Amino acid sequence: MKNQLFTKKLRNAFAGIGFAWTDERNFRVHVALGLVTLLAFAALQPTALWWALIVLCVALVLAAELLNSAVEALSDHLHPELHPVVGKVKDMLA
Repeated sequence: MKNQLFTKKLRNAFAGIGFAWTDERNFRVHVALGLVTLLAFAALQPTALWWALIVLCVALVLAAELLNSAVEALSDHLHPELHPVVGKVKDMLA
């Protein structure tokens, strides 16, 4: 993985986003709300600085949701049965 070409890494990243889109309802909700936010913001015709800030916020929310989904999937794989530590981790990620 370390010596992969940039294009291969980029393809893997987009595949991960695709998995999140198909498997995680909350990711789709966050994408939809992010788009609504950007469209509503466009009606306000803000300056470039405000655009940068709102796009950064939307991107951070989506990145946090991807990280949350990845940790949940990994913990479910490692401990398919109910485990108290996994439950705590999932509660903290929520």
